[in-house]
Amino acid sequence: MRDATHAPALHRRSFLKYSGALGAAAAISSTLSACSSGPQSTNETGGGGEGADRTLTAVIGYGNDQSWDPLITASAFSMAANHHIYEGLLDTDPISREPYAALATEIPADLQATTWRFTLRDGAKWHDGQPVTADDVIFTFDRVLDPKTTTLAKNFFGSWLKEVRKVDEKSVELVLKFPFPDGVQRMTLAKIMPKHVFSKAGALDEATAGKAVGSGPYRQTAHNPKSNTSFEAFADYNGPRKAAFKKMNWLSIVDAAPRVAKISGSSAGAQISDNIPYANISQLEKGGMKVEGGAGMNHLFLLFNTAHKPFDDVRVRQALHYAIDTEKMIQAALRGHGKPASSFLNEGNPSYRKAKTVYTYDRDKARELLREAGVSGITVNLMAVNVSWIVDCLPTIKASWDAIGVKTTLQPQETAALFTKLDQKQDFQVVAAASNPNQFGLDADLIMHYNYGPENTWMRYARWADNSVAKDLFKRMDEATREPDAETKKQMTQEYIDIVAENAVIYPVVHNELMTAWNAEELTGIRPQPYPGINLLQAKWA
Repeated sequence: MRDATHAPALHRRSFLKYSGALGAAAAISSTLSACSSGPQSTNETGGGGEGADRTLTAVIGYGNDQSWDPLITASAFSMAANHHIYEGLLDTDPISREPYAALATEIPADLQATTWRFTLRDGAKWHDGQPVTADDVIFTFDRVLDPKTTTLAKNFFGSWLKEVRKVDEKSVELVLKFPFPDGVQRMTLAKIMPKHVFSKAGALDEATAGKAVGSGPYRQTAHNPKSNTSFEAFADYNGPRKAAFKKMNWLSIVDAAPRVAKISGSSAGAQISDNIPYANISQLEKGGMKVEGGAGMNHLFLLFNTAHKPFDDVRVRQALHYAIDTEKMIQAALRGHGKPASSFLNEGNPSYRKAKTVYTYDRDKARELLREAGVSGITVNLMAVNVSWIVDCLPTIKASWDAIGVKTTLQPQETAALFTKLDQKQDFQVVAAASNPNQFGLDADLIMHYNYGPENTWMRYARWADNSVAKDLFKRMDEATREPDAETKKQMTQEYIDIVAENAVIYPVVHNELMTAWNAEELTGIRPQPYPGINLLQAKWA
C-alpha cells in the first residue's frame, strides 16, 4: 500500500514503520504488514457465546503489529480495524466510497465552497464514556496540519486544507485553500481521536503500539501483536452503522496455509478471511465457502532507478515493460484473476481512460527499443518483495526478459529489508513490489500523488524528481488538483497519466483481484473489498 501524496514524504523510520511497502495491500502499506513474521497464535480471546451473542471470528492475512495510530498507519490490519473503532466527521462506504455523515450530522451542502461547517451528532461518546467535543476535532486536525508533525494523513489533506477552527463546543469549520469537492471522501482518513486520551505524554506512542479509543460501533477489548485483536459492541454508540456482532475476534495469520486451514472444513474456527490465495479458491468453494474477489488498484509494479544506467533511458524502461508476457503471468501466477495494466489506474476507476502508451506483450518492439537505446548484453538484478503472489509472478518476468537478451537474476526478500536498502540510498536497478492506494480512496488525485510528487518517497527511490519531464508532470498534477470543474479535472488527470505511462518510472504491470472467503450460512451482508482487510459494519449473522 502508502510514499506519500502531496506533502513532504515521511522520514525513513516513520516511512518504514508506518508506510512500509505493502504487498497485497498498498505499495506503501500492507506488504510490510503482510510480511510480518512471528508466531501465528489462534488465541480466541473473547470467544464463546451462543446464537446472536456468539463471537464472530475473522482471519486477516496481514500483521496486526504495525502502528494503530489512525493518522499514521497504513497497515492493512489496523486500517480495517480502525474503521470499526474510530469515526471521521464523514466516513465512506467501503465499496462505493460514497461519503456519509459519521460524527458529523450532515455532509456540507455546497462542496464548491471554501468553508465547510460540521456539527457533531448529539450524544456521541468515546469508548471511555466521555463526550465527543469540538476540541477533539481540533486536536486531531492540528496533528494532521502541523508542519512539525509527521503523519500519513497530512499527505491527504495538506495540499487543500488551510485550517480547522472551533465554532462552539459542538461545531467546527474547515477552511479550504481552494474549492476541493473530493475532500469529502478524504474525511474518513482523519479519524477523530479523543484529546483527553491522546494528548497525554507518551499516549501517541501507546496508539502506535495498539491502544485504540474511538467513538465507533466497536471498542477494542484486547490486542496481542502477531496474534489477534478482539472487539465488542459499544453499547453507547448512537451513530449510523451500529454493531451487529456482540463480540469479534480478528486473528492475524500471515502465512497462507494456516490461514486457509482456519476457515476450512467442518471444524473451521473462523467465519471469514481476506487474502485468499488463488490456488485455494476451488478447495474452499467445494467446502461450502463463498469466495469472491474485488477488482481495484491492487497491482504489481516496477520501480526503476533512473540514476543507474541504462535505466535513465526511457526506451530501456519501456522495453522491459513490453517484454513481459502479462497474459502468461495472469494465467500462471494469478489463476486468471487479473488484467494487464492499460493505465496507471485500474479500469474500474472513475477517472480511467486507456493510456496513450499501453505495454502490450511485444517482444520484437522490446528488442527494437533496446537497439535504439544502444543497449545489449545487460544484466538485471530484480529485487522484489516476498509477498506470495508477487513471488509467483517473478518467473514470468525473468523468462520474458531472458528471452530478449536481458540476463535476469531474481532477488525476492523481506519487504522491510528491501525498503531499508532503498531508504538508505543503496544502489539498485529494478524493484518489483505491490501497491494498493485504494485503501485510502478512489480519487485519482490521491492515487497519483501517492506515487508521484517532487518530495515523494517513491520519487526519491527512483531518483527522477529533478528530471525536466518530472518537473512538468508535477506542475500538471498540481494544476489538476486545483481545477474546480470535475470534467476538466478528469481530462487533465488523464493527460498527465499519459506522461506517467510513457515514462514508466513507477508503473503497474498487472492489476489483480483480492479474494475474500466467508461462510454464507452464518454471515450475510458481506461485500469483498478490492483492497486488504474486511469491513463488517453492514454485515450480520444470517
